[in-house]
Parts: sequence; structure tokens; C-alpha cells
Amino acid sequence: MYHMEANPKKENRFSIVKRARSFNHAARGLSIVLRTQPNIIIHILSSLIVLILGFFYHISHFEWIILIFAVGMVMAAEAFNTAIEIDIDLTSPDYHPFARDTKDVAAGAVLITAFTALVIGLIIFVPKMFT
Repeated sequence: MYHMEANPKKENRFSIVKRARSFNHAARGLSIVLRTQPNIIIHILSSLIVLILGFFYHISHFEWIILIFAVGMVMAAEAFNTAIEIDIDLTSPDYHPFARDTKDVAAGAVLITAFTALVIGLIIFVPKMFT
């Protein structure tokens, strides 16, 4: 959270305690995603399958980097989608077509990243499966 204080230099000082709290807030956010989003289980199981396939087929370092990036993007998209859903539920508790559209677009972004990750996985693993 950003706010101005009378002494901005004091506010901008590095603090281990503030960094620890920041990580604690982030962990709480991940916990919310894990507890409230059934689709994250699908993403986690898919990631585990990719991990197993990666070890089984001895993929290259570059392929690992690409897969880890793709998995990370799907997980991040799901977290952003969750944040947007929470915000829309707070700011528009009654039905509104724009609220629905906002949620649907955010969910669409998750679908785009998941589809992209699937294509990346197919590009990496299908040739290995048939050689």
C-alpha cells in the first residue's frame, strides 16, 4: 500500500520486518487462491505431470526454462483472476453485466495462458514420445 508521510525518507528505508510482512501477505494470498479456486488443483496436477514427463524424457535446460515459465504464467494468471473476482464481488455485489464481463475476461486470460502452456508442452513432449 502506498501512502505519503511527512518524512518520505523514513518511509522508504529498507526494513527486514516490512519485507517479512510482505512475504507473509503474499503467502496469505496464495493460500486464498488454493482454498477458493478449484481450477488451481487442475493446474497443480498438470504441473506435476509436466514435471514427471520432464524427468522421464530428460528434457534440456532450455526446455525446462520454457516449461517452468509457462507453468508460472498459468499460476499467476489464476491468482490475478482470483484477485479480480474478489474485487468485483466487493465493488459490485449485485448483478451487473459489466461485472460479469470483467470476470469472464479475467477467466479468459487464464484460459489463454493454459492453452499456451498446453501447446508448449505438446511441442516439447510429442516429438519425444514418438522417437
